Amino acid sequence: MANDALPKNYLLLRTQHQAFIEAVESLGKVVREQGPIDDKSAHLIQLAASVAIHSEGAVHSHIRRALAAGATPEEINHAIILLTSTIGFPTVSAALSWAQDIFGEQ
Repeated sequence: MANDALPKNYLLLRTQHQAFIEAVESLGKVVREQGPIDDKSAHLIQLAASVAIHSEGAVHSHIRRALAAGATPEEINHAIILLTSTIGFPTVSAALSWAQDIFGEQ
């Protein structure tokens, strides 16, 4: 992902705490390589977790990553909507609006 697409806070953290961010990025790479789940599915799973913990920044990040891995906006919206009976309509509604933030960038 190009630096201009990364959140400003992430870029600041990467500048101020380079070793920490490198470790976090390395961990993410290692766990993705540990199993049979493809990148698109992995980002949809991480998107669902991000929605569940109400992390708007992580939702944005995993939507961007899922799109880059080949997910469609329809698949992303469906992944979010599937969470309704588990986490509730208000949280899902908020996440769908966060998804629109990213789809609007396209």
